[in-house]
Amino acid sequence: MTDTKFNFKYLLFIALVSAMGGFLFGYDWVVIGGAKPFYELFFGITDQATVQGWAVSSALVGCILGAVLSGALADRLGRKIPLIMAAALFTLSAFGTGYADDFTPFIIYRLIGGLGIGLASTLSPMYIAEIAPAKYRGQFVAINQLTIVIGILAAQIANYVIAEPIAEVMTPQEIAASWNGQMGWRWMFWAELVPAVLFFVLMFVVPKSPRFLAKVGDEVNAVGVLEKIGGRVYAEAEVKNMKATLEKDQGRKISFSELKSIKVLPILIIGMVLAVFQQWCGINIIFNYADEIFTAAGYSVGDMLFNIIITGSVNLIFTFVAMRTVDSWGRRKLMLFGSIGLAVVYAILGGAYYLEFTGWPVLVLVITAIAIYAMSLAPITWVVLSEIFPNRLRGLAMSIATLSLWIASFVLTFTFPILNDALGAYGTFWVYSGICILGYLFIKRKLPETKGKSLEEIEMELTKES
Repeated sequence: MTDTKFNFKYLLFIALVSAMGGFLFGYDWVVIGGAKPFYELFFGITDQATVQGWAVSSALVGCILGAVLSGALADRLGRKIPLIMAAALFTLSAFGTGYADDFTPFIIYRLIGGLGIGLASTLSPMYIAEIAPAKYRGQFVAINQLTIVIGILAAQIANYVIAEPIAEVMTPQEIAASWNGQMGWRWMFWAELVPAVLFFVLMFVVPKSPRFLAKVGDEVNAVGVLEKIGGRVYAEAEVKNMKATLEKDQGRKISFSELKSIKVLPILIIGMVLAVFQQWCGINIIFNYADEIFTAAGYSVGDMLFNIIITGSVNLIFTFVAMRTVDSWGRRKLMLFGSIGLAVVYAILGGAYYLEFTGWPVLVLVITAIAIYAMSLAPITWVVLSEIFPNRLRGLAMSIATLSLWIASFVLTFTFPILNDALGAYGTFWVYSGICILGYLFIKRKLPETKGKSLEEIEMELTKES
């Protein structure tokens, strides 16, 4: 079907709408970093490292629950309805977090936002993978990562624009009493309401996943969706391939025991390890604890907010690089490049902190790390996770992989203040460098190449190899 003419405008619309879950994921995930210096003063937790870690990482508990629920919801309700639910959760969280006057309600609304992230982070890439043609699937799934990055940058810009300039001579008490300390941090969260409501409305317009429709026996509508994407011949051929992989399982209920089978378990382990590695490679620390990272390098709070925008812009630019290379270079090569590249940069960055370098050398190293991550581990992990699991079990397996990712993210985010206190910034980055070396060795040994293959072809190859 090399001569198939795809309706790229329709494909792009569907992908962008579903990927708004990624945008909100990125915004909700990073807005906390810019608000952090102000809400910590407002709630009086500046001297409590464990409570600070809980404030930042609490959303990840919601992510974990969302990831747990996403598999059952995806396999029972499809991909579309749970994404609508995620949009509603983002809306509630954005309003409530900014409205909270006490620390406990603040945490509750962060948990609700995390629940939305857990659902969206599982279902948005899964949905896009299931509607995209094999030849272009990597690029389209990478759109989800692109919107995550745009969401990150939007949060960084919103934080910078909303925050009033801070004089270097201001005391913590003066900052706490300022507009930033009383209202500014609230508007950083409230700004998320606009995209959250838009996501909620637009999700009613997109179709259900054709692969979910085929799985539940609705062949007519599955063909209808695919026909809009690539024409009648393409649609019928795709549905025929789907039926071939689903036939043998017709009438069987999905169960966790199937994940332990000799054919599926090795694939699930690959997915779980890659998901954990994407977090334990350490890059998200730079976004969530930007104030500690840049303050340790000698920057003021005002400089810190501007530097965060620089890192977000680099993140965006190199995500475009990933979108151009994912279907030509391949998934495996990019993952190997990212893991060894980060290992080297972190080793040097740790040395910079150890030798007490300040200013631009640290900023350059941080930017380099983000560039490497943005064109490799950040988008490609989600592409691989959306591809490698069998169609019948994709919802359940993807939710377990995403659950692993968010548990790893919680551990990473919660432990950073503790590690930073115990080992210093240099020791912490050396630990992350060692993790990246281990990730490189695992990918080199275990990850197959999946570029240019249909989801059904990948399923047949991987289950045969297992």
